[in-house]
Amino acid sequence: MDIRRRNNVTVTGRADGPVLLLAHGFGCDQNMWRLVVPTLAEYYQLVLFDYVGSGRATPSAWDERRYSSLDGYARDVLEVCEELDLRDVTFVGHSVSAMVGVLAAAKAPERFSRLVMVAPSPCYVDDDGYRGGFSAEDIDELLESLESNYLGWSAAMAPVIMGNDDRPELGQELTASFCATDPHMARVFARTTFLSDSRKDLRTVTLPTLVLECRQDVIAPREVGAYVRDAIPGSRLVTLEATGHCPQLSAPQATAAAIVDFVGAAR
Repeated sequence: MDIRRRNNVTVTGRADGPVLLLAHGFGCDQNMWRLVVPTLAEYYQLVLFDYVGSGRATPSAWDERRYSSLDGYARDVLEVCEELDLRDVTFVGHSVSAMVGVLAAAKAPERFSRLVMVAPSPCYVDDDGYRGGFSAEDIDELLESLESNYLGWSAAMAPVIMGNDDRPELGQELTASFCATDPHMARVFARTTFLSDSRKDLRTVTLPTLVLECRQDVIAPREVGAYVRDAIPGSRLVTLEATGHCPQLSAPQATAAAIVDFVGAAR
């Protein structure tokens, strides 16, 4: 299968610039990056894509067994890298994609040079000595609601995830993105996301890493950002003056500036 078509791959920005691979989170697609693309495209070659089961990726390529594990999404990343022969890549992953990037870098370290983790969470469930933001009962209830009425769940949860109640258009956009996703595929991705535990995988990271968090985020609270920073030696934690779980939409200038400051501009 044509990987470029399968994953709706888009390449833009400076052809001679360092490569940034932008990976979206659950319920989203590459369109979620559009507000940071103009700034980043001045300095970098940008590669955007949709995971199979999301956005405009080829629906017939979806396989429930493959995408019931974060490894399946990491395979999408690596197959895009192989198709475009990408090397020295800075992987920019939003939300659960931050952990997908960790897995991809562990499988093919020769292709990656840096990680940027935007609102990451290695585990959403509270544990002894760890605050993920949700109890096991919370996650069970969330998934049950999603299973029984995905569109209703999307309309209720997307504005909460986005935050920024004073800017309702942001929540409406995320709602529309959730609702545009095939419900069955979304349910599988949701289970894969919210039941994952990648805390041990953080120990495999040896790349320079930037962790971007928002000052208030119901999905990835501040304790999670500190945990990720402490788990990855030498990583840098930056708290954006932003709220909600999608700073690339709610605070695109600050998000893009933090990435440029970390990666450096093309010479």
